[in-house]
Amino acid sequence: MNETASLLFANEAFYLAFNNRDLAAMDAVWAERRDVTCIPPGWDVLSGREEVMESWRGILGGANSPAITCRKARGAVLGGLGMVLCYEQMGQNLLVATNLFAKEGAAWKMVHHQAGPCHITPAQLGEEPEAPPVQ
Repeated sequence: MNETASLLFANEAFYLAFNNRDLAAMDAVWAERRDVTCIPPGWDVLSGREEVMESWRGILGGANSPAITCRKARGAVLGGLGMVLCYEQMGQNLLVATNLFAKEGAAWKMVHHQAGPCHITPAQLGEEPEAPPVQ
């Protein structure tokens, strides 16, 4: 598997953990040996693994945690860092997201996630296939 495909696989693992409300899988997605940050929509900056994982415990444990579909994911490998730009669809709402990953051993681990409002609708995204990698 090439590095971009491996990066996109790690990104999919993040959304799978979210949709399955699987805290152990979410914990495995995030870096352990690097600083991590997260900015969920409408939240303040969360810094440090403990604070980020505490937020995921609350989100994934909530009865109203929405299902998210990752759409149009585009990955770029920048040395030991990886960046994925994508859209997050929740029903008829759309967010735009940036997911940053870093290598820990042979695996891509998330070091930053940020999602926020988007001015387009899910219908305007059109159908898949995936967009080409970011250059």
